[in-house]
Amino acid sequence: MAQRMRVGGLRPPGQWSTLALSLLLVLVVAALGAWASINAQAFYAGLIKPAWAPPPGVFGPVWSVLYLLMGIAAWLVWRSAGSVAQAADALLLYGLQLLLNALWSWLFFRWQFGLLAVIEVCLLWLTIWFTLLLFWRSSRTAGLLLLPYLLWVAFATGLTVACWHLNPGIL
Repeated sequence: MAQRMRVGGLRPPGQWSTLALSLLLVLVVAALGAWASINAQAFYAGLIKPAWAPPPGVFGPVWSVLYLLMGIAAWLVWRSAGSVAQAADALLLYGLQLLLNALWSWLFFRWQFGLLAVIEVCLLWLTIWFTLLLFWRSSRTAGLLLLPYLLWVAFATGLTVACWHLNPGIL
């Protein structure tokens, strides 16, 4: 039976409390993005969009599932490593992509900075890709759980670029 590592004399949190913490973190990121997107529905409705753009009602459910998968993936990485220190690189990169994830909503919806949103979503996609690779090394399941997120952000990147090009006076 593996012994649990102690950090600073404290016993690390149990696996279920760590899962809850991981899910809480993505919930906070989702809330930050939602805060920036308070007026997103009206703004998005006013944009010229490509024919392949999904209806606005698709985004909420898709992001809800993706955030759940992200939280579980991070938990699996932490759990497979045995400690945060052992998974530090993967979890730090994961934290960076969470920040970039929340920032995109601010750039696109709140501040309407189209070019910066395009640059940022490309950086987000690359960060997710490298996070997925690091997660895969730690837990193949965790890596696979990030795959839908990577694919969705690739789609969102195309949509961001298209909206920026189609709406030069707005974005």
